[in-house]
Amino acid sequence: MALYLYEARKKDGSAHKGEVEAANQEVVADILISRGLMPTTINETSQSGSWSEIDVGEYFESKKVEIQDLVMFSRQMYSLTKAGIPLTRAIKGLIDTTNSPALKKALSTVYTDLNAGTTLAASFKKHHHIFAPLYISLIYVGENTGLLENAFKQIASYLELEQKTRQRIQSATRYPMFVIIAIILAVVVINIWVMPQFTDMFKAFDIGQLPLPTRMLIASSDFFVAYWPYLFLSTFSFIYAFISYIKTDKGRYWWDKNKLKIPIFGDIIYRSLLARFSRTFSMMIKAGVPLINSLNIVAEVVDNKWVSDKIVEMRDGIEKGESILIVATKTELFTPLILQMISVGEETGQLDEMLEQVALFYEDQVDYDLSKLSDNIEPILIVSIGAIVLILMLSIYLPLWELTSAAKHD
Repeated sequence: MALYLYEARKKDGSAHKGEVEAANQEVVADILISRGLMPTTINETSQSGSWSEIDVGEYFESKKVEIQDLVMFSRQMYSLTKAGIPLTRAIKGLIDTTNSPALKKALSTVYTDLNAGTTLAASFKKHHHIFAPLYISLIYVGENTGLLENAFKQIASYLELEQKTRQRIQSATRYPMFVIIAIILAVVVINIWVMPQFTDMFKAFDIGQLPLPTRMLIASSDFFVAYWPYLFLSTFSFIYAFISYIKTDKGRYWWDKNKLKIPIFGDIIYRSLLARFSRTFSMMIKAGVPLINSLNIVAEVVDNKWVSDKIVEMRDGIEKGESILIVATKTELFTPLILQMISVGEETGQLDEMLEQVALFYEDQVDYDLSKLSDNIEPILIVSIGAIVLILMLSIYLPLWELTSAAKHD
C-alpha cells in the first residue's frame, strides 16, 4: 500500500484536496470517482511503502499508550460504528473520554484528517507508533468492504487475548522471580556480612586446617568483600552490553533464535509464537488482505526476528509461485500439526478456518504450560535453596564439630 496526495474537482466545480491509501494511482482514481470527485492530479507521497516497512516497535503496544487503552478504544469504536454514528462524530466523542494523553492527541489529529477527506486507515497510519500494521490493515479492509464495525470487533478481541496472555505470563513468573531474587540477596548477605563474622571466630579458636566447604565459603566471602565494587560494576556492564547487543539486528536475531532453546521457557515461547502466527494469518486471510501483504504484517506481529525472517522467506517463495505448504515446510519452523492443517486448508479453500483451529490449540497449550510453570520451576528452586543451606551448614558446623571433638580429647 502507498499513500497518495490528490487534487480533484467536485460536481459543482469546487476544488478538493486530500490523501488516499491504495495500491496504485489507478485505484486512487477509481476511489475518487466513486466518491463523485474528478481527479486532476495524483502524486505518491514520501510516506509510501509496504506494510513491512513500517517500524512499529512493540507488538500492538506503543511506548506511550497501554494496551488496555487500545482495547477500550476499539470496543467503543465497534459500538459506535455498529450504531451508525459517523466516524468524525465518534472520534470527536472519544477524544473527550479517553484517559491516555498520547491517544487523545493522536485522535485529535485523526479527527482533523477525517474532516479533510482522509480515510480512517490513512489517518491511523500517521500514528504507527500507536496503531500497528495489523490494526491499520484491518481498518483499511473494513473501510473498503463496508464492514468497519467488524474490523473494530476483531481488533478488540485480538487485543484482549494478547492482554490476557501477558497477564497470565506475569502471574506465572511472579513467584519464581521473587524466589530467585531472594536467593541472590541471601548469597550476597551471607558472603558480605555473615561469613566474615564466622571467619574471625574460627581464627580466634585457632582450629587449624578448616574443612574444604568452610575454606571454599571463606574464600568466596573474602573475594566478595574485597572486590564487590568491581563485581557490581562488571555485572552492570555485562547487562548493559547484553541489552545493547540484542537491540542490534544481529543481536536480536541471535537472542530471538536462542531464547527458544531455554529450558522450560523456550517451549512456551515457541508455542506462543505459533499461536500468534496462526491467529494473525487467519485474521488477515479472513479479512481479505492479499496473501503477500498478510505475510508482511504477520512477520512484524510475531515480535521475533528469527521467526520473522522465516516468514519473509515464505513470502518470497509465494512470490515465486510456490504453494503455502511448500514454503512453510522449507522454513523448518512449523510443527507437523500446522503443516497438516495448512495442507487441508489449501485443498479445501478454508485456510483461515484451519489456522484458527491451530491458534486455539496452541493458545490452550500455552495456558496449560503457564498454569504448570510454577510446578516445573519449584523443584529447581527448592534444590537451589537446599544446596545453599547445606553448604552454609557444613561450612559452619563442621569446624564447630572439630572444635568440640578436640575439646573432648583434651
